[in-house]
Amino acid sequence: MNPHIEPANPAEHPSAMSPKNPEAQVTLRSPAELADALPYLLGFYPDDSIVLVTLHGERGRFGGRVRLGIPADTAQWPAVADQLADCLITSGRERGTPPRGIIAFLCQDPSAAETGREVRDRLRPLAQRLRTACGSRDVPVMEALCLSNGRYWSYVCPDERCCPAEGTPLVLPGTSVMAAAAAYAGVQVRGSLKEMEARLAPLTGSRADDQIKALDAAAAALVPRMLSGQDPGAVREETCALLTRTLHTFRGDPPSGSPRAKDACDDALLGNGEAAELILGLQDRLTRDRAAAWLEGPDAAPALRLWRALARRCPGEYESHAAAPLTLAGWVSWASGDAASARVALCRALTLDPDYLFAQLLHRGLNEGLDPEKLRDCLRSTPSPAASSATSEDTRPPDTASVPEQPAACVPATPAEASPLPAEASPLPAEVPPLPAEVRAETAANASRADRVPSRRPRADRPAGPRARTRPTARQRTGRPHPRTGPTGGRRDDRSPR
Repeated sequence: MNPHIEPANPAEHPSAMSPKNPEAQVTLRSPAELADALPYLLGFYPDDSIVLVTLHGERGRFGGRVRLGIPADTAQWPAVADQLADCLITSGRERGTPPRGIIAFLCQDPSAAETGREVRDRLRPLAQRLRTACGSRDVPVMEALCLSNGRYWSYVCPDERCCPAEGTPLVLPGTSVMAAAAAYAGVQVRGSLKEMEARLAPLTGSRADDQIKALDAAAAALVPRMLSGQDPGAVREETCALLTRTLHTFRGDPPSGSPRAKDACDDALLGNGEAAELILGLQDRLTRDRAAAWLEGPDAAPALRLWRALARRCPGEYESHAAAPLTLAGWVSWASGDAASARVALCRALTLDPDYLFAQLLHRGLNEGLDPEKLRDCLRSTPSPAASSATSEDTRPPDTASVPEQPAACVPATPAEASPLPAEASPLPAEVPPLPAEVRAETAANASRADRVPSRRPRADRPAGPRARTRPTARQRTGRPHPRTGPTGGRRDDRSPR
């Protein structure tokens, strides 16, 4: 189960429902068309998921969305229903667009000993709880559908003439009006949620055992150097150089075929030892932030493949180390316009390490509908670290807060720079968020303001005072009393004491 809520911004999808694009508007008139539209709203086919979609205006325009995995423990259903309803409705009201209604979807395929109708009956209490939770917040559930085994059932319509007990078959993918409108608008469905998560899942079997041995050997060699405070800079540069070479290899050998075949080709390009060194090196935030600059141009696609391949190389007790490459994969996907894949990667990272700050920030920014261009500008405008600053940074432990830097040693072997930015990881690093563009602008403004204010620190050419064991030049005596003292040094009689 994915424990992360995903409220989406309607602006993310050039949906057929946008009033700003009247030529692309599509009207959905039946539960069958609503069920068919769900994958195009999310960007993938949800598995084992609760999905709530808000409706706005008199014509029921689609708005915000929220998705959550269906809890296996039925005792959690009331709390989950309340949380989802409160999150979606409160978010809309805070933005000044309160929803007029909600559509609920419960998506789950039957087990081997179950039928779709039995899934509908088993999930009925959850559907009823969702309707009650939304209704208690003055937002009615206009329709509640169960999607299972290629069929759908309505929890709202009691008429078996239009909603038979055996369910209604879903339309064939790609044959509906919504599918045509989505294709025209450039909206892609990336497959099922399970298929997308499988591309990020760790290796199993003998390959996993071999990778764990390589990770153990790399950890014994690199972790002491990274934690000693004496050699982290050298490890950082070695990791960046290895990342550059590996990215060049991935760029020169693009895969083909199905997603599974492409992942197998990428896994073959990466040796166990190389993968282990890269995974451990990315636990250092400075290294990870420099690698995050590979997010556009010819480096974006091979970088995304590399981060996915590294995430699959974190089996067993090293699984939490995948938070760093997963966050980078989410950042590249988001920067490339693939919000659905970005959410899957970031949610996976937060599942492995809920405290990974980089992933938290990216996930929140994605859900808030922020423009990733602001973060890209932040990376582009950050100057490469000077030699002096690199020397001072080398003395910091790997978990010290930092600001994302433009890659210095991580310069691709052939022109182009780009890759992901936010996610979280394991024992070595604590997390540090990149500064948004607004914060950077405010910081720059404060810096320029500070330049106009005289510094209170003593100049280098002036004695520093008694603490520096020097004395400033004595004031010349003029024979006149000090304005606040009398001739004898006491306070003037005509001045009141403080």
